[in-house]
Amino acid sequence: MNNHIKPALSALPSDLVSVADFTRVAKAHIPPSIFEYIVGGGADEMSLKRNRSAFDEWNILPRVLRDVTQGGTQTNILGETLRHPILLAPVAFQKMVHPSGELATLEAADCLETKMVVSTLSTTEIEKIAHASSQRHWFQLYFQENREFTLSLVKRAERAGYTKLVVTIDAPLHGIRNRAQRAGFELPAGITAINLIDRPPLPRKILESHESVVLQGMMSEAPTWNDIDWLLSVTSLPIILKGILHPEDAKIAKNKGVAGLIISNHGGRALDCVPSGLDVLPAIRQSLGKRYPLLLDGGIERGTDIFKALALGANAVLIGRPQLYALSVAGALGVASMLRILREELEVTMALAGTDTLEKITPQYLQRINCDCTNPNH
Repeated sequence: MNNHIKPALSALPSDLVSVADFTRVAKAHIPPSIFEYIVGGGADEMSLKRNRSAFDEWNILPRVLRDVTQGGTQTNILGETLRHPILLAPVAFQKMVHPSGELATLEAADCLETKMVVSTLSTTEIEKIAHASSQRHWFQLYFQENREFTLSLVKRAERAGYTKLVVTIDAPLHGIRNRAQRAGFELPAGITAINLIDRPPLPRKILESHESVVLQGMMSEAPTWNDIDWLLSVTSLPIILKGILHPEDAKIAKNKGVAGLIISNHGGRALDCVPSGLDVLPAIRQSLGKRYPLLLDGGIERGTDIFKALALGANAVLIGRPQLYALSVAGALGVASMLRILREELEVTMALAGTDTLEKITPQYLQRINCDCTNPNH
């Protein structure tokens, strides 16, 4: 490791008081090319920027003199009770930034009573993660080219006790990640997707001269709605699709029996120039009704962001990149502190906005900036 890279701290500095502070401090704890890979988005990073700017377009319109002393942040997602509506999104290769990797993140999730969505591309075996936990978590699945191997991952997750299957569908191939390319990013030696080590060799398709390496090559093995039908038929785990942005796709998923959706643009890392999840959340909520489970990720840095996401239709949110920043800074302590900051900020926001429960966080508490009225749909 680069001698200038600081090891993880055993105590947090007094000036580390926000999620953005973890991003700032993490740069000293992560090798430069890895930091650029993590922080970067796709192509010109328009979607990455949009994930943040979308939240800034909404003001919170508080109500005062409300009694919130009987309130709380407890919620129920697909039959599972959570102390707060903040989950840890699936994040790959966590040992890139800390030697304990996913096990340290897991420790923080258990301490803060939340769910960790364990990545297919974790650097720790999914069974080891599950058995180290005091609670049951969710497993994120990337479809593999071989259906039998995909099914073997699903059955491993079932046997290990994972309770939900989160299927990422918006990245059948890598987006154009110029920032990582310019930084010369490569996976460090010894860092591997350990759950895929027994994967059969990838097929070598012979293309005709007129065929596209992308369209007829890489995408020839990409999943389709037929694969979702197949997956629904071979597992009893509730399936959540991650990466929906279009209301029509959301309707298709619901009609097929998908249990819930994560509205996401893959952290701005896949296709560039797409809207943020927050941009499309109200329309998707309207198209699916009030009761269908919708989660959101992308750009969340404050408790006020979580409040806005809930007001616009999310049941809960997931935190991605900040996991890695906090993990690099102080391991399990860092991730737990990051989660605690967000939880406490959400509680402060609710108290000052006059909402004592999550159910009362509705669009009436938001105001679109540069709007002359208090109607959030204006």
